[in-house]
Amino acid sequence: MKPLASVHERELKAERGVRQKRKFGELGFGLLFASPVLLGYVIFVIVPIAATFYLGFTSYSVGTVPKWIGFDNYASLFSGADPFFYPAVKATVYYVGLSVPLGIILSFFLAILLNQQVAGKSFFRGVFYLPVIIPLAASSMVWMWLLQPDFGIVNYALEALHLPTSRWLGDTTSVVPTLILFSFWTLGNTIVIFLAGLQGIPAHLYEAIELDGGNRLHKLIYITIPMSSSIIFFNTVIAFINGFQTFVQPAVMTQGGPNNASLLYVLYLFNEGFKSSRMGSASAISVLLFLVIMLFTAAIFYFSKSLVYYEGKEERR
Repeated sequence: MKPLASVHERELKAERGVRQKRKFGELGFGLLFASPVLLGYVIFVIVPIAATFYLGFTSYSVGTVPKWIGFDNYASLFSGADPFFYPAVKATVYYVGLSVPLGIILSFFLAILLNQQVAGKSFFRGVFYLPVIIPLAASSMVWMWLLQPDFGIVNYALEALHLPTSRWLGDTTSVVPTLILFSFWTLGNTIVIFLAGLQGIPAHLYEAIELDGGNRLHKLIYITIPMSSSIIFFNTVIAFINGFQTFVQPAVMTQGGPNNASLLYVLYLFNEGFKSSRMGSASAISVLLFLVIMLFTAAIFYFSKSLVYYEGKEERR
C-alpha cells in the first residue's frame, strides 16, 4: 500500500497541472478575442512609429526609395541649415509656455464657479462646453473673421468703447498671444474634468473648515487645491501634450505667418512632409517631437510625486 503522503503529493501535482492548462487555455482564448485590437495596434501604431524612426535617417520623398543618410537630417536641423526649425521651436515654446499654465488656472477657477449652487448652473455648464462640440477648423475660421484688423467685429467693438485696437493675427508681436487667447475657447473638456473632481471632494471637509472659522480662501488653499491635485496633474500633462501638437489653429488662421511668427512645430512638420515632400526630414522632426513630449511628461511625473495627493496613498504605504 502506497504512503498517504505520496498519494496526496500526486493529487496536488495533478491539480496544479489542471490549473495551468486552464490558465493557458484562458490566456489563449483571451488573446484570440483581443487579436483584432492587438493586430490593429501593431499595424497602425507600432509599425508607423518604427518606420518613422527609420525614415528619420533617410532621404525620402513620396514615390522614391529611401536612401540611408545617417544623422544628416538631424544635423541639418540643429546646425541651422534649415531656416524654419528654430523659429518653429521658439514659437512653440512661447505658445505652450503661456497657454498651458494660463489655461489650467482659468479652467480650474471656472470649474469652481460652475460648481456653485446657483440658478441656471446647468445652462452655464452647457455654454462653456459648447465650443468643444464645434469643429476646431470652423471655430478658427469664425474667429479669424472676428479678429480681422480692418473690419472685424472685435476691433469695431473696441473702437466703440474708445479702447485701443490690435492687429491681432496680422502682427508678429500679437499673433501668438492671439492664438493663446483663442486656445481658451476650447477649455470645455478641461473644465468638465475639473468639475468632476470638485464634485468628488467630501462636503464634511468644508464643514470642518467652517467650524474652525475658515473662510473661502482657506477652503481653496487647504481643501480644494490639495484634493484636486491629481486632477490638476492629469489636466496639466494632457494640456502640455496637446499644446506641443497644436496644428489646426495656426494652419487655418495664420499659415505660420506673419514672418513665421506663428509657425508652430507641428505645422512646420506638416509643411516639411506634405508641402515640400521631404518625408525623411519630416520623420526626423516628428521623432524629436516624440522625444521632447516623452521627456517632458516623464519630468512632470518625477517632480509631481511629492505634490500630488491620491486618496488612500498613505494607507498603501
